[in-house]
Amino acid sequence: MLAVIQTDTAQSGFDTHSVDNQPPEYVIRDLWAADPALREAVAEEGGGRFEAQLADYGRIAGGELYRLSWDAHRDRPRLRTHDRFGHRIDRVEFHPAYHRIMEAAIGHGVAGLSWAPQTWGGGADGAHVARAALSYLHHQVEPGTSCPLTMTHAAVPALRREPALREWAEKAAAPYYDPGDAPIAGKAGVTIGMGMTEKQGGSDVRSNASTAMPVSGGDTYRLVGHKWFFSAPMCDGFLVLAQAPGGLTCLLMPRQLLDGARNSFRVMRLKDKLGDWSNASSEVELTGAHAYRVGAEGRGVAVIIEMVMLTRLDCMLGSAAEMRMALTQAVHHCRHRRAFGRTLFEQPLMRNVLADLVLESEAATRFALRVAGAVDRAPHDAHEAGFARVATAIGKYWICKRAPAFVNEAQECLGGAGYVEESMLPRLYRQAPLNSIWEGSGNIQCLDVLRALQREPAATGALRAELSSAMGRDSAFDAWVASITNDLTVLLAQDFDAVQAASRSLVERLALALQAAVLLRSGTPLADAFCRSRLGGARGCVYGTLSATIDTGMVLARMGCE
Repeated sequence: MLAVIQTDTAQSGFDTHSVDNQPPEYVIRDLWAADPALREAVAEEGGGRFEAQLADYGRIAGGELYRLSWDAHRDRPRLRTHDRFGHRIDRVEFHPAYHRIMEAAIGHGVAGLSWAPQTWGGGADGAHVARAALSYLHHQVEPGTSCPLTMTHAAVPALRREPALREWAEKAAAPYYDPGDAPIAGKAGVTIGMGMTEKQGGSDVRSNASTAMPVSGGDTYRLVGHKWFFSAPMCDGFLVLAQAPGGLTCLLMPRQLLDGARNSFRVMRLKDKLGDWSNASSEVELTGAHAYRVGAEGRGVAVIIEMVMLTRLDCMLGSAAEMRMALTQAVHHCRHRRAFGRTLFEQPLMRNVLADLVLESEAATRFALRVAGAVDRAPHDAHEAGFARVATAIGKYWICKRAPAFVNEAQECLGGAGYVEESMLPRLYRQAPLNSIWEGSGNIQCLDVLRALQREPAATGALRAELSSAMGRDSAFDAWVASITNDLTVLLAQDFDAVQAASRSLVERLALALQAAVLLRSGTPLADAFCRSRLGGARGCVYGTLSATIDTGMVLARMGCE
């Protein structure tokens, strides 16, 4: 007779799956209330009147949108080129979570508050700052949707200058999201994508080969060509660059024509990207597509310059937002995970790492909001206009370059758990390199800074004045600025080609100086630690190498950790 086998593993001593020493699930939180650096920066830069709107969106982003972001990111967009009957439809399908996230963002002003602040109960002053803060809050939880939101936001000024395109401008700034495949006349709000890049040119858009042939009787054109990167192909309209008879020209190409017919372009494929999974990036062929001219023929680059300043600012904000979210995830884990008899957060070396990340994060956030303030004041302040011109490229280069290593360091705080898709860190790590590539890679930014400093006295003067405004507060900062000032004098006197190779080093030093200046003027308790570590040599080359003379407890207190 066979013996009865005992199946109660708990009684037999074989229960191997008791769970302890694991952190609780990341707590959904109010991203605005939990971020003193953001709140202080918004107030300092003139966006305080929008505090109620920002507080509202901070709760929504850190709650509902954080939950929705997992499905929006995991269930990637799919291209359907034809319907089941064989008709060409070129439709990109998204998870419903994507559309709800877009609806919430547009309804709260992430795309339009800068241009229609009265819609959200505010005046013009500080609107760019508040919109920047909204973008920062949004990007922390769902960066993929930031792409169409940024492009829609940046397109409005160019569209407003064309009387025939006023409806497009008004509806791009409106608080309504309509994903339907319909002409603009039937929509309360629209989104705008972009198609600038071609395979033979990349950042060198003047080499674009796509053509724009005028149609008799107006400012309309037919487009023929190929776009290598065509962002957010389900938007309602797209700003594209093509060669018209008068040279490179900017045009608005609708997805749907006024009579409801599809415009003549084909989505060939969606790009299989490293990250940014919730957003669709595509490759298209223009086969006689109808388009409207934006600006004069031959002035395409001039038209997009203002847009580039706005999209580069959003790259800064996005990278700063990724840093912030990665840091909060790391701190949450370290406060609950125990090793060698105490929590990771209590371990001196881990505290050094986290404190270093806090310094980097706050400096990035405050610098990005300082640039947003300059953009806000630029129309009526020559100094701020000059500062915005050069600081946008400086910040875009530096903050976006810092993000990948930052996110990786935060990922490492979680150990192997930070490499598993169930945590948010792999998503952030894949996303982190994008902003340094998008809207001009690092070399493009550095050459742009060099060009502005050599050819635009207003930009150079504004930069010098910005640095001078913080002098006398910190000896390491004063010495750093004196060295840069001397080098600038030498560099600006030389031929452009002769100093190109040194431009990355120059921009890095300028970025650190500008971050330090913002921190020093703000009165944040982190200013001294930032200057000593970044400018005074009180750290090594990687995160977590702060000098023992820096009070890590004081730094960590900025995260609400102690």
